[in-house]
Amino acid sequence: MSLPEPLRRRLGSFSRTVFTDGHRTGAQYPGDRVDNEIVSSLPLQMSLYFNVYFFPFWWLSTVVMLHLKYPVLSDYYKFILVTVMILASLIEVIRLYLGYMGNLQEKVPELAGFWLLSLLLQLPIILFLLFNEGLKIQPLEQAVHIIFALFVTFQVIAAFVTLKRMVNKLATHFRLNEFNQLEEHPVPDFYSLGKEERAVSMAGRGSH
Repeated sequence: MSLPEPLRRRLGSFSRTVFTDGHRTGAQYPGDRVDNEIVSSLPLQMSLYFNVYFFPFWWLSTVVMLHLKYPVLSDYYKFILVTVMILASLIEVIRLYLGYMGNLQEKVPELAGFWLLSLLLQLPIILFLLFNEGLKIQPLEQAVHIIFALFVTFQVIAAFVTLKRMVNKLATHFRLNEFNQLEEHPVPDFYSLGKEERAVSMAGRGSH
């Protein structure tokens, strides 16, 4: 299972625009070292690993507390809380999958999707669940939401750093490939072309 190709292209273009370091003017690594460099983040992967085991506990705790306090919530907050829980659960499954794929396999579009879901959707949802007083937050909920928010915040920062490294590695690799192609198939020099044309022209005149 992978992202649709149009979405992959858009995420790849977004990553090159946002995460490319414009101050880098050339390759940092001599020879083929750029191909052998591992840019996957071990701290990010450890965070994702523990997040996978923490998420069922968070979900179960939140659902149990929602069931207990549901009768005392207003109809407005009942609808909001149920909707938010469904969204957060779906987003988390997709987010963790993209994080694993993007980081372990060094796939920029997947990791960019993970970063965007974490920053723009999951983190605001968790902060809403944590700080909205109308939800009548209980101590257990507060504890699990704080841990979840710390996970997501760390992952946003770690994924940002990892994306910059991945995009810059791809840019360096692309520049090296272009340079190697120029070495293998050099462009004819302008002046040498001019000399060859003049020689052909003079030879033509001499024959007449």
